[in-house]
Amino acid sequence: MSAFLADISWPDIALATFDTLVMLFGSLALTVLIGLPLGLALFLTGPGQVWASRAVHAILSVGVNILRSLPFIILLIVLIPVTVTLVGTSLGVSGAIVPLVAGAAPFFGRLVETALREIDRNTIEAVLAMGATTRDLILRALLPEALPGIIAAGTVTAIALVSYTAMAGVVGAGGLGDLAIRYGYQRFQTDVMVVTVVLLILLVQLLQMLGDRLVRHFTRR
Repeated sequence: MSAFLADISWPDIALATFDTLVMLFGSLALTVLIGLPLGLALFLTGPGQVWASRAVHAILSVGVNILRSLPFIILLIVLIPVTVTLVGTSLGVSGAIVPLVAGAAPFFGRLVETALREIDRNTIEAVLAMGATTRDLILRALLPEALPGIIAAGTVTAIALVSYTAMAGVVGAGGLGDLAIRYGYQRFQTDVMVVTVVLLILLVQLLQMLGDRLVRHFTRR
């Protein structure tokens, strides 16, 4: 095994791992900031809800579906002009954040909407009957009741982002995906490919374990 790994540049592996973590958690934070309000808007503008609006709900749904229907590798390329305008480059970690968020936020928003739909309708009606404002409904009923589902949605989204960061390596975004492509694929270094795959698997397992533990902690029994 030591001979198999002898030619690996561990500083490069460490830097690629750091870049992957920066892309993952940076884009995840922005995804939650954008996707959570989006999911709430999708839910609240739906039929029978407090902000019910067929037009607004249709516009939001179509926008979400369009972004979700695009394969991420295509989205990476399509958003290059937007990414350059926003951050000044389409390369490296900074250049990956914009397409990562654009791909993950609609996905997370739809999962949030699904989690909110699972709330008992009687709970919502009881809160509204007590004279609660929409703000109170969101902060004191919807989010607390749907919290385990939202955390589970965040876990699924984080794992999806891991695969997105790997695909972003195709366009020079850096990280483990970029290392796997440049060395593992283009230079036929199987050892580098194996190490990057193992690290990505470990990262996904850790995210899933953390997410499951948080869901169990916040689930009301």
